[in-house]
Amino acid sequence: MILRFIAAAAMALAACGPTAQAADLNAILRTSMAASPVPAAGVLLMRDGKIEAQAVAGLRRSDGVERVGRDDVWLVGSTGKVMTVAMVARLVERGVLAWDAPLEKMLPQLAEQMRPEYRKVSLLELLSHRAGLARDLRDGAAIDTYFSDTRPLPQQRLAYIEAALREAPEVAPGTAFSYSNTGFLIAAAIAEKATGMSYEDLIRQEVFSPLGMRSGGSGNTHEGQTRGHQGGKPMLKIQKGDDGVPDMYAPAGFLHMSLNDWAQFNLDQLAGGAGIGKLLSPASYRLMQTRQAGSPAGLDWGVQDSLAGRAGPALVHQGSDGNWLAIVALFPQQGTGVLLVANAAADMQADKVLQSVFLQVLPELSPAKGQARPAQAHP
Repeated sequence: MILRFIAAAAMALAACGPTAQAADLNAILRTSMAASPVPAAGVLLMRDGKIEAQAVAGLRRSDGVERVGRDDVWLVGSTGKVMTVAMVARLVERGVLAWDAPLEKMLPQLAEQMRPEYRKVSLLELLSHRAGLARDLRDGAAIDTYFSDTRPLPQQRLAYIEAALREAPEVAPGTAFSYSNTGFLIAAAIAEKATGMSYEDLIRQEVFSPLGMRSGGSGNTHEGQTRGHQGGKPMLKIQKGDDGVPDMYAPAGFLHMSLNDWAQFNLDQLAGGAGIGKLLSPASYRLMQTRQAGSPAGLDWGVQDSLAGRAGPALVHQGSDGNWLAIVALFPQQGTGVLLVANAAADMQADKVLQSVFLQVLPELSPAKGQARPAQAHP
């Protein structure tokens, strides 16, 4: 999910009065959570190449007394798609993969079984939601089988995408934006075939380790950590599609990490927008952060000229598996950004809580559209 929350926040900000200063994030967070059933939430601000401020509040579990801490891990949902893109970009830079290679050449073992419309789909189209694929496998009962599947995760992904590539496209491939989790699972399978490594190992090697993201991992959180919630209760067992997503969905948005580690990735994206990124080449950052033709997104950032009346460009994304909600908005020309997360989703008003926090800190991140920009400092 790239734009839905941001669009709602933009309308709300246009209608509201003066916003609070971001000096006391703890107060903003507590006030926004008051009277809501959201167990815990967190917010982190970035400026000039570093973490400026952060706050967390609430309980790890709604049925417990342990309070959430700054080092706790959170599920970041589909905002992790951008990390999958960065992983693939590093492989492209080394010549292991190519952005324009056709799918029939990247996964030749599936070429005969896949629908002809997909055979020329490129890696670039898969990661920009322009491959024409449905959001998920349309056979929900088939998806449910992956929650109890004991095969290695790469084998599960290959079986899933073999079925997905037999389904008719949502739109003609290469013609329009059509948000798809499946496209990211296919890209992961391509990377797995090319390297002989699992996605889970690749994301650690190519993204987490270079950026010092020690808490980064795939799949759901575990006992003793902050847990996601649905219907007012902690979701301890994810057993079917209504509960969340299966472990093999990690490339499409099933990663967890601390707020600090999530910030390390996004600080690098901000640095990349200023030409001083650590992880990728300048060309790769530009590709990720530039809208594709006829699309609202790059790879996989939503790219907006302005955000809720604030000067852009802005890079935005949100994600949820139904048990968590995560939101990121970056302003590369300002060198600023915000991360927001809750261990619940819209059914427990997490969207309203995070929107409230977002609206109060947004004016601190970028001047009003049309105003002069302050000079950006760099580390």
